[in-house]
Amino acid sequence: MEEIDYTNTVTKYAYSLKPFALSLTRDMENAHDLIQETLLRALSSQEKFTEGTNLKAWLYTIMKNIFINNYRRNKKRNTIIDTTEDMYVINSNSTRVTNNGESNLTMESVTLAVNMLQAEFRVPFMMHYNGFKYHEIADHLTLPIGTVKSRIHFARKELKKKLARY
Repeated sequence: MEEIDYTNTVTKYAYSLKPFALSLTRDMENAHDLIQETLLRALSSQEKFTEGTNLKAWLYTIMKNIFINNYRRNKKRNTIIDTTEDMYVINSNSTRVTNNGESNLTMESVTLAVNMLQAEFRVPFMMHYNGFKYHEIADHLTLPIGTVKSRIHFARKELKKKLARY
């Protein structure tokens, strides 16, 4: 494609880029800047465009990539670094302290409920929980596979009743 035809075609698509730019930036000023940068990059990269491909899609891809790169750049720019001896990043989540009290109580309740199951239901259920397949459990316990499946089902049903509040 000749340079003049390429330039005319690119500028013709400039108007169709506006809604996409607005959907990305949600601001008219930033959308115009994004369109302008997209057109500049497309016009300066004519040699990278393969004739016979979809020029409009190529422009949309350029715009999306510019937006993503600008977003990442702004995200890095807004990270504040503390220059004290400790060199902590202020936006870091490393200072967060978690409280595992509630999850520990829940796990204790689950363990207690599992231990209260009858052995004929608890053993296949725990084997299945630990990653054994139905046929492996059936072979190990010398039970039919249907019996193993039903015992695991009944164990789940019983646990669901006992742990309804969770």
